[in-house]
Amino acid sequence: MRALLTIILTCVLALVTWVMPAQAADLAHGAKVFGANCAACHAGGRNVVVASKSLKKEDLEKYGMDLQAIIYQVTNGKNAMPAFKGRLSPTDIEDVAYYVLDQAEKGW
Repeated sequence: MRALLTIILTCVLALVTWVMPAQAADLAHGAKVFGANCAACHAGGRNVVVASKSLKKEDLEKYGMDLQAIIYQVTNGKNAMPAFKGRLSPTDIEDVAYYVLDQAEKGW
């Protein structure tokens, strides 16, 4: 009886503490979203409207553009950049933000 109780408690503990791993961003999907929605103004990490605010790593860092800031700006827009809320899903926006950061790390 004690062995059965131990097995049951172990199973319950495993179920209670089991956590789904965080879903990684889909960089391939982010690249497609970028190509279809962002590349016209940001091809190769550039910015055709305000050249000093490119998507290059040094500019992203200079302007405090971390993952959450990029997601916010893609969602809500800013100045000449349109808002993509309603046009892109939250997953699309998250994937493209991860893609931008990944490309910035690689030097575009």
